[in-house]
Amino acid sequence: MRKVVIGLLPLAALVLLAVAGSALSPQSASSNSPIGNKILAHKLAVELGKEQSRGKEMPVSSGIMYTLYDAAGVLRQRAAQHPSAMHALETISAPKTEGCQNVFYGQGMTNTRVNQDCSLRRQAEETILLNPTNEQNVIAGQNDSRIGFNHCGYDWSFDGGTRWGDQVPPFWQFVLLDGHTADACSDPTVAWDSQGNAYSGGVLFDINSGANAVLVMKSNAPNGGSFYHSPNPAGGFQEYRDTPVGVIANDSGSAFANDKELMTADSHPSSPKRDNVYMTWTRFNAAGHSPIYFSQSVDGGAHWSAPIEISGSNASICPLGGGACNDDQGSDPVVGPDGTIYVSFANGNVPGAGIEQVLNVTCPASADCSNQASWTAPTKVGDMISTHPVGPPSQNGCPNRQCLPPNGYRAPDETTVTNSVDGDGTVYVTWADHRNNTNPNCELGAPGGGSGPCDHDIFYAFSNDGGSTWSDTRDITPRSSFGETAQWQPWSEVTSSGSRLWVAFYDRHYGNCETTGCNDITAAQIRNPASNNPNFSYTRVTTSSMPNLTPATNPVQAGFLGDYMWVDTDSHGDAHIVWADTRPIRGTAPEEDVYYAEVHSNAGGH
Repeated sequence: MRKVVIGLLPLAALVLLAVAGSALSPQSASSNSPIGNKILAHKLAVELGKEQSRGKEMPVSSGIMYTLYDAAGVLRQRAAQHPSAMHALETISAPKTEGCQNVFYGQGMTNTRVNQDCSLRRQAEETILLNPTNEQNVIAGQNDSRIGFNHCGYDWSFDGGTRWGDQVPPFWQFVLLDGHTADACSDPTVAWDSQGNAYSGGVLFDINSGANAVLVMKSNAPNGGSFYHSPNPAGGFQEYRDTPVGVIANDSGSAFANDKELMTADSHPSSPKRDNVYMTWTRFNAAGHSPIYFSQSVDGGAHWSAPIEISGSNASICPLGGGACNDDQGSDPVVGPDGTIYVSFANGNVPGAGIEQVLNVTCPASADCSNQASWTAPTKVGDMISTHPVGPPSQNGCPNRQCLPPNGYRAPDETTVTNSVDGDGTVYVTWADHRNNTNPNCELGAPGGGSGPCDHDIFYAFSNDGGSTWSDTRDITPRSSFGETAQWQPWSEVTSSGSRLWVAFYDRHYGNCETTGCNDITAAQIRNPASNNPNFSYTRVTTSSMPNLTPATNPVQAGFLGDYMWVDTDSHGDAHIVWADTRPIRGTAPEEDVYYAEVHSNAGGH
């Protein structure tokens, strides 16, 4: 199959490809799919209504799925169905391809555009981290389609997020095990170590082959994330070259599909494992399961330990797996101040449609975490009631994927489980679910993909004994404060003192957004979050509401806001937030870009 790299074509050519796309339409079964990896071909066929899912099989990440859509011609079909929208996008021109800065002001907030791409390509699924040695130096990442299919993009700022530069990573020289050069990257992730070295990573794969890999590059401390290079210092001297990359996982054929990796580094100066770098990810296998895997590097990302499965087994909480907790997605690793690693994730080894749970596993600071026996059995953090509607195959925004109507955006609760740990070792986990919804039209099985209002909420729980036991689940967005509206896709970070837990999320409780599908970003500040009486306050982060991104307004970007946003905190207790924003800066058509805001701990709110 000839590869068609959409991202390098002007929009006029994209429209022509859409009109002529019948020859490139998706196949009716994974065995005949243009997708080389059989596991990913099956995932695409499920989304297109051509195959059934296998039990409570977890979804693949949206970044990978949109790459499959692109390669299989789905986006070109969608564009052909909405020629007026494509014409409107085609007529929006920019005088350059890089350097499209923008700032939105209002509501006492500043929203700064992070990515600098001017080509109207999709940027979404964000991460952000502050340099522990210099908090003015900030790095970010996002899924990015500027050079074709879906790729990873990385961003940097040296002035506390006022101005940004961006780049695509130097991953493209990497040759997969079957001889194909990787042509797509998804699920961007970043980390800092205690010396101010930055790391970027992603899942790399080739559309037409089964091979895939998880890779890492490094940016030495003086570069501050503005330039990534090989993490391997040849002869003890770091040459700023593209190869060799840090290889965490590298698989040939279709036995595995690596997905949804996230990275962290031990940046605690007093930790016995200072500067170790860790990666966890979901590893889909041919049996339909998806356990969580782990690897570590003790030499700055140059070499990585053999991947091991860490999601483990616990018969009391994973009855559908025969004790094995192996239907997982969305792992998030965090390192405590003593070097202990905590990993939280979503799990589906429990009975009931839409009934899932949040689990945690731990590797003690004294243990060798590259040894599978060093990891604890999983403990249950709380229930995840993901019973929101599934769009029908004809719904272009989220066919056969869970949504919160009237939005066509995917709303995957499984990929928004996040954890953080304070200086005393108290661990906090946040997630979203549908347990408080009372509208039967916004439930699984609702006809036509359902309708609002949808009461979707954000929750947290904490552990002060190293993840052995967990507190009651607490609602961050109760109906008493937010009404019968949807809040979803949260991310969180606790301050090192433990006095504040910051949680940011998409929110439809402003104006008429629950009806129209517009949305905002809200930051919840929870003071004394581990006490019996935490104090909640809320800040509207977006200066105005973001328009609903639909196939009728932007058919090649609709349906995808990413699988996660991100929050980091600084030494003053303030929150730094990035998200995918659909507000246009040229013309009127919604268009996805990454925006940043800082929310101060003394910010107003309600």
